[in-house]
Amino acid sequence: MNEVSAQSSRRRLSGHAVGIPPRHIDFDFNSDSPRYFFANNATATLFFAMLSGFFPPGERYFMESVRHFRERITDERLRAGIAGFMGQEAIHGREHDLFNALLAARGFDMATPERTVTAALKLLGKLPPSTRLAATTFMEHFTALLAEQLLTDEEFRARADAELITLWQWHALEELEHKAVAYDVYETIGNSQAERAVAAVASLAVLLPMLGITWGWMVYKDGQLGNLKDNVAGLNMLFGRQGFVTRILPKLPEFLGKRFHPCQHNTQALEQTWRDALFGAGGTLHARYRNREAA
Repeated sequence: MNEVSAQSSRRRLSGHAVGIPPRHIDFDFNSDSPRYFFANNATATLFFAMLSGFFPPGERYFMESVRHFRERITDERLRAGIAGFMGQEAIHGREHDLFNALLAARGFDMATPERTVTAALKLLGKLPPSTRLAATTFMEHFTALLAEQLLTDEEFRARADAELITLWQWHALEELEHKAVAYDVYETIGNSQAERAVAAVASLAVLLPMLGITWGWMVYKDGQLGNLKDNVAGLNMLFGRQGFVTRILPKLPEFLGKRFHPCQHNTQALEQTWRDALFGAGGTLHARYRNREAA
């Protein structure tokens, strides 16, 4: 019985045990997919290409900020959550690197977003470790809102290339699955509402200008800056009254609330819907799921 109990304990110390399984997926980034994979619009497509360029360095920053405090975590379930978080984020970075290579092969300037976000995160890296972790919780709050919007916005999915959108759907699902991990680590080491506010302001002050400049540069490099019809349509899809990003922005300040927690947005039903849609029998990614024991 002691040996069985020990084996059971070891199994619990995994992301799978707490619903955060790192999944290895064989994505098919078909070279025949459209150049402008979102709504055949260059301006909007390049916004998502820029985000994809930001993801690999960003995932590494998130992982390092959590890893710094991992040894201080004694709760078994949270340690398992950290393991799942690390695994999922590492795979996200790898798959977006591959996707970014495809976009670079199509002539998109994918080196610039990687350079700019690396520089921005280097600045944020000068913050104290606890503030870096607080900044990570703020950025995880944003990515969770982005993920929730992507998985609930049927119009967005209808506009996107059916093949390439699967990468974003998988990523979005896993962002929701691990959305509370970094925050729970932060709460364990001592949650400070004031520090969260400082971290949020610092993150916005550093990242927003770089995001805007990089996006504009990428549109310019693609020869689309000044294509007013495309520019206006893309901006409207993203930042118009019912734009994809516009609907996220009102929820960002929730992070500053005294009693904020990521799970205040209960997305468990949404997550299960997409686990079934992607990985269930007949699911979009069912046949491409290599480590099915993680399901």
